[in-house]
Amino acid sequence: MQPHPKRDYYEVLGVERTCTAQELKSSFRKLALQFHPDKNAGDKKAEEKFKELSEAYEVLSDPEKRARYDRFGHQVPGGFGPSPFDQGFGGANINDIFEGIFGDIFGGGGRRGRNPRSRGSDLRYNLEISFAEAAFGTEAKVKIPRHKTCDACRGSGAKPGTGPKLCPTCHGTGELRLTPRACSA
Repeated sequence: MQPHPKRDYYEVLGVERTCTAQELKSSFRKLALQFHPDKNAGDKKAEEKFKELSEAYEVLSDPEKRARYDRFGHQVPGGFGPSPFDQGFGGANINDIFEGIFGDIFGGGGRRGRNPRSRGSDLRYNLEISFAEAAFGTEAKVKIPRHKTCDACRGSGAKPGTGPKLCPTCHGTGELRLTPRACSA
């Protein structure tokens, strides 16, 4: 059986060869979210498409690799190095990998005025259960504090119609801390 030939990386990502780094990143994010394995559980074609997208973006997002790809295509002398899909993730967890790829979507960057910590990093809940509950399953209700966008500044950290000054309602965070709300675990 002959190996399946690799598609052109620009075609995979749906961009022109003259695309900017921002256009490349935008196209990758849109397609990666569409074909992400979590959104397509059990769909092998989506998983393969996601791997193909990741490989294409890994090469085209690096200016040096992109220049070599533009010159030699897939026949680059020495290749582009190992893919994380070929050799495991080398100790990195999936959140590290996606934070590097998606950044602000998963809380790595965020809007101006937002808290720079990653989303949910300040949440913690210790729940004690018995061995039997752990072994056979159980249901528990926990209360988790939730954030709400500040109505006064709409997340900008400033009063409407003013420049960037500290908002007295949310103190520049762009969010209000709400009281805990019941949630099923």
